[in-house]
Amino acid sequence: MLRIAVPNKGTLSAPAAQMLREAGYRQRSDDRDLICRDVDNDVEFLYLRPRDIATYVGSGDLDLGITGRDLLVDAGAGAEEILDLGFGGATFRFAARPETLTDIGQLAGRRIATAYPGVVARHLADLGIAATVVPLDGAVENAIRLGVADVIADVVSTGATLRQAGLSPVGKPILESSALLIRRIGDPGNGPVTQLLRRLQGVLVARRYVMLAYDVPADQVDAATALTPGIESPTISPLRREGWVAVQAMVLRAEVHRIMDELYDLGARAILVTDIHACRL
Repeated sequence: MLRIAVPNKGTLSAPAAQMLREAGYRQRSDDRDLICRDVDNDVEFLYLRPRDIATYVGSGDLDLGITGRDLLVDAGAGAEEILDLGFGGATFRFAARPETLTDIGQLAGRRIATAYPGVVARHLADLGIAATVVPLDGAVENAIRLGVADVIADVVSTGATLRQAGLSPVGKPILESSALLIRRIGDPGNGPVTQLLRRLQGVLVARRYVMLAYDVPADQVDAATALTPGIESPTISPLRREGWVAVQAMVLRAEVHRIMDELYDLGARAILVTDIHACRL
């Protein structure tokens, strides 16, 4: 039985469970449940603290896990990324009072407070900067005001929380994080793992693409299919109406309205968009 760790709570929990459902796997019906067995797919899901997942997977006690890139790097536990799941985005940056620090080069010798000491220590090593990392659990915005640190390293989205604390981002991002499917470093993929990967990749494609169908004059097919080349090629079928064909192709969801406008200008009609719930490419 394949054993997979899923975040029990936090921002990754609900999106991870939803993605697994879309991939055809059973998930728990009660958030208090810590184990869910999907007998049909021969998979057992264990709902764990997100910060612990990389450790369990890296030790080989669990086959796979879903966690953030930030937590994977912070754990340094012998696990590796095998698929970016496309949700849970976060940006990690240094921040400080603008009157005291404005450049990454000024980090040397400073005290840096963070809830992700592994991430920060690795980044400082990559930069060749010697500084003191001060591990804290949870929010770190007040660490400078309280005299615990000179700099913080934390998740930054809009920057509003930093501004409220009188801080400004310093330098380029430390890490761009998102939710990942991870496994133990060097573990070979087997049948169930390959199946899970294929299903999750299918969900990612289904979320990015829609199916576009339209009728177009035959003399405009080349121009129309240049707009809708599909994944491999579009499907083209003759219509009963003389001189017209029906075209069907997958297009990026983010571009569908622009493409529809351009197709209409070419003379296409009956332009329909359909969601894709699952696929295998």
